[in-house]
Amino acid sequence: TGINAEYGGAQGRKRMEIPKRNEDELVRKAPEIFISKEKYELNESLPEDKSAILWAFLAGYLPSDEKSIQRYYVQHAEYSLAQTRKDLLHKKRSSYRALAYSVRDRLIERWKDTEIYFRQLGVKRVYYLSLEFLLGRSLQNAMSNLGLTNQYIRGLRNLGIKMEDLYDQEPDAGLGNGGLGRLAACFLDSLATMNYPAWGYGLRYKYGMFHQVMKDGNQVEMPDYWLAFGNAWEIERFDIQFPVYFGGEVQEITKPDGGTKHIWKHAEEVVAVAYDVPVPGYNTYNALNMRLWSSKPSNEIDFASFNQGDYIGAVEQKQRAETITSVLYPNDNTTGGKELRIKQQYFFVSATLQDIFRRYRQTKVPWSEFSNQVAIQLNDTHPTLGITELMRIFVDLEGLSWEEAWAISTKTFCYTNHTV
Repeated sequence: TGINAEYGGAQGRKRMEIPKRNEDELVRKAPEIFISKEKYELNESLPEDKSAILWAFLAGYLPSDEKSIQRYYVQHAEYSLAQTRKDLLHKKRSSYRALAYSVRDRLIERWKDTEIYFRQLGVKRVYYLSLEFLLGRSLQNAMSNLGLTNQYIRGLRNLGIKMEDLYDQEPDAGLGNGGLGRLAACFLDSLATMNYPAWGYGLRYKYGMFHQVMKDGNQVEMPDYWLAFGNAWEIERFDIQFPVYFGGEVQEITKPDGGTKHIWKHAEEVVAVAYDVPVPGYNTYNALNMRLWSSKPSNEIDFASFNQGDYIGAVEQKQRAETITSVLYPNDNTTGGKELRIKQQYFFVSATLQDIFRRYRQTKVPWSEFSNQVAIQLNDTHPTLGITELMRIFVDLEGLSWEEAWAISTKTFCYTNHTV
């Protein structure tokens, strides 16, 4: 048989075992290679085939024995953080980050293979849209789902580090507030554990709701800057960016066939940049993706204003753009707050739908099959602008009739209500 046998990526019938032979490792890491082992050994494969197989060998699953765990932990401390053993013994936060990076490496290899596996099968995917994900802390959950907690405890203990002392170094992710966000996080965990092909989408807030401190005997709300020391679990995807437009006007033009077409002439452009967070399932190889959008300016600085001495005006666009994903649930008691909320929600659904469309176009399947490949679950009212945005894309950009677009949209969306 060919090297393209089924591999551990998403099926996960049992926990991953360390491959005993190179061939087993190749099966797992080379699911897109369609070349027989005999043909490879007879040197009849193309150079690009061999380079792909070489890559598969080199990208084999990381071993999970105690010595390997120690080695990868030390490597991250020395090379990812530029810290020495003496540094880590006195800097618990750095020690935590080295541990988190080591665990994340093992999430990433499953996460990538899961995506390849689902893409090969061409399965229908569910996209879970939520403005909140109350994840809690990821370290203990990830190690437990990977089945590696005891190995890490023993490995770090022999390096003179108590893993229990590192748990509190991880801040709670400021991505959710209450039951709505906790439900979303539990859904992603369950989808991963049950081996469903799913993605989560949300926003990467700089600040959570608030941080409580006591001042002069009173409780005071302070900004919760949970990203002050970075997020060890996210992967910056600067290669995944989409423009999101605001304001302007809609122009109506007459097409050659006599029909009418509407063109949106926007007034403001903001860039949505993706940050991915692997979500591991329990007792399975399956690891899903939670993609968070961060708002960035289309232009970092206005040089003309800067050179004229208007330093504040020079960065006004940057500040306005980054404000969109600064705070979870901005106060909407003012007109400005209401505007920010609606911009936040539209930014979210626009970037998400562009990403879903990008992935769907790769299948080369007609629009009539869209709802057979895509299911979008809306977590409460915040992402419901996605319905009108999907209609706009189908009608104004893809040229579908209103009836065609509506028929597809009604079969695509599902909705969870939290207010009854």
